[in-house]
Amino acid sequence: EKGSEKGSEKGSEKGQRKRHGGALTDDRGGRMTRLCAHEPTRMSGRVPTVGFGICTPSQSERVLSMEQKMPEIRTSRRGFHLFLASLLIATASMATAADQTQPEKKTVRLLTIGNSFSRNATRYLPQLTEAGGHQLIHHPIVVGGASMQLHADKAAQHAADPDSLDGKYNDKTSLVQRLKQEPWDVVTIQQASRLSPHVESYRPYASQLKEIIQANAPQAQLFIHETWAYRDDDPWFTKPAKGSGNPLTRDEMHRKLQAAYRTIAAELGAGLIPVGDAFQLVAEDSKWGYRPDQMFHFKEAIPPALPDQKNSLHVGWQWKKENDKAVLKIDAHHANVAGEFLGSCVFYEVLFGCDVSKNPFSPQGLDPEFAAFLKQTAHRAVSDLKTASK
Repeated sequence: EKGSEKGSEKGSEKGQRKRHGGALTDDRGGRMTRLCAHEPTRMSGRVPTVGFGICTPSQSERVLSMEQKMPEIRTSRRGFHLFLASLLIATASMATAADQTQPEKKTVRLLTIGNSFSRNATRYLPQLTEAGGHQLIHHPIVVGGASMQLHADKAAQHAADPDSLDGKYNDKTSLVQRLKQEPWDVVTIQQASRLSPHVESYRPYASQLKEIIQANAPQAQLFIHETWAYRDDDPWFTKPAKGSGNPLTRDEMHRKLQAAYRTIAAELGAGLIPVGDAFQLVAEDSKWGYRPDQMFHFKEAIPPALPDQKNSLHVGWQWKKENDKAVLKIDAHHANVAGEFLGSCVFYEVLFGCDVSKNPFSPQGLDPEFAAFLKQTAHRAVSDLKTASK
């Protein structure tokens, strides 16, 4: 991961604080009234304003002409009033029913402490939040390739010497300062993906981070962000290094990282965001799971030819320039658009408690059927974890 996750923290940490979403508010000007679905119908003079939008003068004239055009109303003024009363009652009933089906609007203040994987897994969280009618305040701490130890060590260095740059991030702030910037609702931590299958690599750094978070953001709920296994054709699995102790297959990597994350979450009494479980469910699916292209001839490949990577959740194969020469390289660690969307869907459902499969947002260019499957899979991963936790 060191090679695939390299990159300056400087570029990753631009735009540290983001505000997204927001509630709709009524707009009123002059005598015109803007109505929402949940707002009772209002009357302006003799002109009834019903449903959505603004009753314009031309619309008013059409409504008033009803008394002249409808025989029942023309013959009886009392009938016209009864008609209006029935219409108002029906509209109010519809508005009440709409209110009952509306999910509770939430604002979530989120601080993610991680690396490029936490950035991947929250890329589409703002759009999902806005589409769901909620509000998100997200501050990411992203250090390329960072482990739990890196963040814990920085905090310890800052405590020992507040003036030392070793204890600060690129914007010259410390973890403690970040924790105090907002009244965070949720703070997440994660392990570096290359270390994620090895539970011993989490200790004692996960508990150290918990203590720092509790001391400086006591109101925040701690969640562990479960990262994902590498793609089947990653060199970890196709060309394993002898004596590395690394998993030999995607399935083995997932089993080990899942066990490690759940163990640490239980030790800390923290919540879990099961992004890795969702990745595994997609990989195991007979229709939607990625399968390496066995027919592609890598040695004979000429740019821009690439193997079939349909339904991949990872960046995968791509042409890179090395010494002015095009070279075919693989990044089977980081998420592509589909993987980023899947991770964001899991985050969304955990943070807001809403069934993400009903959220209308999908990234542009992503196959609609595949996007719908990813939402359903994210919902399943969260539901399965709830069932396993009972």
